[in-house]
Amino acid sequence: MLNPRQIEAFRTVIVAGGVTNAARALNISQPAVTRLIHDLQYVLGLTLFERRGTRLVPTNEALSLYREVERQFVGLEQIENTARNLREGLAGSLRIAALPTFNVGFLPRLVAAYMKDKPGLEIAIYGSISSQVVDWVATGFCDIGFAQYPLDFPHIVAEQLPSVPAVAVLPEGHRLCEKPVLEPADFAGEPFVSLAGSTQWRYRTDALFSAARVKRAIRVETPLSMIACSLVASGAGVGIVDPYTAAEYRGRGIVTRPFRPEVLYDLGVVWPVGRLRSPLALGFVETVTAAIRDLAAASEGPEPQ
Repeated sequence: MLNPRQIEAFRTVIVAGGVTNAARALNISQPAVTRLIHDLQYVLGLTLFERRGTRLVPTNEALSLYREVERQFVGLEQIENTARNLREGLAGSLRIAALPTFNVGFLPRLVAAYMKDKPGLEIAIYGSISSQVVDWVATGFCDIGFAQYPLDFPHIVAEQLPSVPAVAVLPEGHRLCEKPVLEPADFAGEPFVSLAGSTQWRYRTDALFSAARVKRAIRVETPLSMIACSLVASGAGVGIVDPYTAAEYRGRGIVTRPFRPEVLYDLGVVWPVGRLRSPLALGFVETVTAAIRDLAAASEGPEPQ
C-alpha cells in the first residue's frame, strides 16, 4: 500500500532537485530517501527516476504523477492556511491565476495596492496559459483567474473584462518611431517578431495583415509577449503585442505606438461554477476592472514619446 512518507519523499526529490537536497529538507539520510523512492516505485509498478551519472532524473511518468501529487499537497496547505487564518483572526486568503501577460507587472501592482488596507489578507498568484488557468479555477485550486477571452470550457463561468487595443512595439531609434500611428503597410518587409502560431493572437494578426495584403518578414517567433518585447528591445525586429506587456517595457529599449486598424486584446475573469464568490474576490475583480478601464482610456490619448 502507498505510504504518505513515500509520497512526501517523491515530491521533495523533484522539488529539491535531487536526493541529497531532499534528505536535507526531510532531515533524514540519503539512503532513507532512496529506499522510500524504491519502495514507491515497487508499489506503483512505475519507473519514476532514471540515473544519469550521479543524478536521478524524473521520467515522464514521474512528472505526470507529480502534478497530481502537487495538487493534493496544495489542497492540504490550503486547509492549514484556512485554519491558521481562523485561529489568528486574519482576513482571509485569495488564490489568483493569470496569463503571463497579466503577471509581468500589471497584476502584481494591483495586488500590492489591494493588500495595503488589508493587513491580514494572504494572496497567492500563479501564472500559466489560459487552459491551465481555467483548470486551476475549475478544480478549486484557485479562486479566480484571468485568461484570454472568449473562453468555452465546462465547470467555469467567464465574464469579459474591458477591451484594450494592442500596440506596435519598436526598437528605440527605429525609423517608424517618427510616425505617431502605425498601420499594416508600415510593416511591409520589416523584420517582424511574432507570437507563436499556436496562439489566438497570432491568428488574428496574421488575418489582419493578410486582409491588408502586407507581407511581413517574420524573423522570430515566441509564445510569450514579454519575450517578444525583449527581442524588439534588442533590435531583432518590430512587433504588435498586448498593451499590458508593452507598458512594462516602454522606456526599456522599446517605443510603443498606436496601431490601426484597432486590434482589441480581450481578457476575461474566470469563476468556478457552483461556488460562492467571496467578497475578497469580488472586490479584487472590481479593482482590476477599474485599472483596465484606466489603461484603455490612456491608450486613446497621445502616446508617450
